[in-house]
Amino acid sequence: MVSGTVGPMTGRERVLAALNFDPVDRTPVCNPTSVATVELMDLVDAPFPEANRDPELMARLAATGYTELGFDTIMPVFSIIQESSALGCKIQWEQKDNWPTVKMGEPIWEDVEDIQIREDFLTHQDTNCVLEAIRILKDEYGDEVVVIGKTMGPWSLGYHCFGVEPFLLMSLDDPDKTKKCLDRMKKATIDFGVAQIEAGADALTLPDHATGDLVSGEYYERYLRDLHIEFVEEIPIPLILHICGRTVDRMEFIAQTGMAAFHYDSKNEPGESMEAMKQRISLVGNINNPETLFSKGPRQVREEVVQNLESGVQLIGPECAIPLQTSIDNLKEIPRAVRDWHKEREN
Repeated sequence: MVSGTVGPMTGRERVLAALNFDPVDRTPVCNPTSVATVELMDLVDAPFPEANRDPELMARLAATGYTELGFDTIMPVFSIIQESSALGCKIQWEQKDNWPTVKMGEPIWEDVEDIQIREDFLTHQDTNCVLEAIRILKDEYGDEVVVIGKTMGPWSLGYHCFGVEPFLLMSLDDPDKTKKCLDRMKKATIDFGVAQIEAGADALTLPDHATGDLVSGEYYERYLRDLHIEFVEEIPIPLILHICGRTVDRMEFIAQTGMAAFHYDSKNEPGESMEAMKQRISLVGNINNPETLFSKGPRQVREEVVQNLESGVQLIGPECAIPLQTSIDNLKEIPRAVRDWHKEREN
């Protein structure tokens, strides 16, 4: 990917080009996960939890990532519970200063045969909300920016629907059963992803939380690499895989999946991550959330942006869904630093 060698591009053109390793006018600023904050909720009167369940409010809050912060993408799915709610999990909806969560300790499935993708899965309030919000955003901003949806991977759904500890114990004690569970749960991932394409999404984030602190790179290869290859084949749109934590030990396997990009955590250095990927799929990230965006100031944000740019990272953005009390000034510094870095190299 070459920067600065083509004419001015829209955010939409810029992001899609970067995901395809095509030339761009500058490095795009991308948020594959949430950049919603309490301050932005107040600014447009779209607070949690309502903005997670009402498509008009969801779209209004999501649009601020472009209209207020200056990102090249809009991503309306702020939480990781929409599918789990539609599958039957009980949800703790919280208030505007916290994300909704699945009530752990109340699993809905215990065995392979329990796994059922309900007939109303795509018409349930919490999945349909996403589809309607994407339609709204596509109509209003679709020529200007990339609208990114989100469909949770089966490993993440396993945590929610079986419980984290039971699911991890199953993966240790009964690999065959675990693979059968993943194979049945993948229908939710594919169906919701395809429905978002039909609603107008240009790309999809696919979080599958085989995180570095819970499972090994060998686990990723054993359980998820082939499934992720299948998702690339079944969901005909650029997919941005998201896994938190230290993940260099599985980047080789991730690079084999054919995903368009990997949204990577600040626990991984930009240089080592670029070396692991070897220009096979793009990287998105990896500005630190709790230490930098939340706790520090624009100068430190700029330093991390520059480190990513100088390492050749293809799309710049926060490492994950940002803390809801994050300063807007820190978020605005990301696109500002990207533009300044490119201007300095043009002069």
